[in-house]
This record gives sequence, C-alpha cells and structure tokens, in this order.
Amino acid sequence: MEDPADLKDPNKYQKFKKVDGATYLRVNQFLRKHTHITAREWAIARLCADFKTTSGSEMTFIGENLPELCPFMVDTYTPQAVNQARSSFKKKVKKAGATFFYGAMCGFFTAEELDEILFEASEVARFLLEVEGTSLNLDDEIDVEDRITEVMRGVAEAASVVLKSRPGQEGSEEGPVEEKEDEDI
Repeated sequence: MEDPADLKDPNKYQKFKKVDGATYLRVNQFLRKHTHITAREWAIARLCADFKTTSGSEMTFIGENLPELCPFMVDTYTPQAVNQARSSFKKKVKKAGATFFYGAMCGFFTAEELDEILFEASEVARFLLEVEGTSLNLDDEIDVEDRITEVMRGVAEAASVVLKSRPGQEGSEEGPVEEKEDEDI
C-alpha cells in the first residue's frame, strides 16, 4: 500500500497505470463482458477502498481528482456521484453473490461445476487486480481460494441433502404431499 502522504497527491497514485491510454468505453466493454459492474463502479470502488479513512472514504478528494487518479475516467464527480457509484457497486456484488449461492444451494450445479465457476471468477478477479496494479501474495491467494472452495463444497453437499429430503424428491422418506385448496389465494 502506498504511503498515506502519497495518497493525498493524485500524481503519486499508482493504480490503473496498465490501462493508461485506454478509453472508458473500452474498459467498460471489457468489464460488462466479464462482470456486472461498470468501469465507473470499478474505479470508484477501488478508490474508495484505497482512500478509506476512519470516518469513511474521501469522497470529495476522489471526485475532484478522478481523471488524475484513474486514466480512463475523463470527468470529475461530485461527492454524491462518488457515493452513488460505490453504493451501486456494493449492491451488484451482493446480488451477484445471492445469485451464485442460490444456484449452488438449489442443486443446479455439481461440486465440480462450482469449482469451475469459482476458478473462472478468480481468473477474472486476478486480472482486474493486475490491471489496477494491486497484487496478493501467492500464499494469501491460495488460502482464499482454498477457503472458498471448502465453503462451496459444503454448500453443494448441504443443498444435496436438503433437496433429497424434500417430499416427492428421490431419496425422500415421505411420499408425495397432497395439495390442499387454499380459499384465501
């Protein structure tokens, strides 16, 4: 991580240098192809993480210095616009997580398919970290992947047990459940 004094100087911020010269449109197209976030949301989420203080993120600094901090961003933003982009990023990550876990928990994917999805997702995440100039040490990266894989295997196994225990499902001890008419519906 950079020295906190350097973070106050937008010219010393070293992230996103690998996309220097790339247009917003090109970065946005890449992100839309591989994720559900926009270039605006990605850049601002990264900046909010890097410029976090004990009382929140430096919204005014980020917005006023956006073109200097992130080479593919061309306009400055108000603190409110920075906050909106950060909020949008959080919402999309939560929705993507819920969608992923639903797919895993309902038994739609096998454990092997979940491993493949996680591998592909980690490849995209690694690439984005590399592009923005961030890196994890190899041991931390492996530890995170191992923990996620272990959790997802547990989710797949639990989903399998739950699905098999439902009435009318194979392996269920109960027979089909009679449907009752509900006059309130």
